[in-house]
Amino acid sequence: MKFRDRKFRWIIGIALAAAILLASASPLSSEPFPIPTVNLSISNGANQADQVSTLLQLILILTVLSLAPAILIMLTSFTRIIIVLSLLRQALGTQSLPPNQILIGLSLFLTFFIMGPVWEKVNSQALQPYFSKQITAEQAFDKASHPLRSFMLKQTKEKDLELFVKISRDKRPAKPADVSMTTLIPAFVISELRTAFQIGFLIYMPFLVLDMVIASVLLSMGMLMLPPVMVSLPFKLLLFVLVDGWYLIVGSLVQSFGTV
Repeated sequence: MKFRDRKFRWIIGIALAAAILLASASPLSSEPFPIPTVNLSISNGANQADQVSTLLQLILILTVLSLAPAILIMLTSFTRIIIVLSLLRQALGTQSLPPNQILIGLSLFLTFFIMGPVWEKVNSQALQPYFSKQITAEQAFDKASHPLRSFMLKQTKEKDLELFVKISRDKRPAKPADVSMTTLIPAFVISELRTAFQIGFLIYMPFLVLDMVIASVLLSMGMLMLPPVMVSLPFKLLLFVLVDGWYLIVGSLVQSFGTV
């Protein structure tokens, strides 16, 4: 009890000493650290057309940035890639390896690689002429949608496109350019989901066969209490490394989009 009382007194003494030192600090150290502020306001004080145009461009950029995640996921190759890589991780049975950050990062860079030609066309045909004031914003949006529409039409199955044309009750388009974006986008998304699950099924099959073989061997040996997944995981990793799985998966994914 005496030892505990002494220890408690030492703690109180140290706390009081620290409080006295902080209270007796110089006035310079007690002054609050200045934090810069950012103020974004919209007022009616713009008298020149250039000022109004700059303000509208700023609002447009903020709007595009807020919609960028949805645009990246729904209008690009990101959906197919991330689903296939997630199914591959489940087929291997490695739980959370590779981590989600690595899968998403790899999917993003593969998306940038696949969509590079499309974004170059958008930049040369729409953005640069618009920034140089050669075309209007409406014309820039129309020109920017052509390369993206062409990419989505190549990856969209005709059956899915017919479904949404029928649901929308619109007139049957005479040519691909007549398909509206509100009809093309959901058709493109479900086509990507179908293709991703087809690729995932092909990836699952060899690992499923390996799991069945390991389970049969363990059952024949009477090892009923040993989980087959624990034994099959090293063989799955060995098989995946021997066939150079990442090379095959990534190469097949990129080539599945064809020539953009």
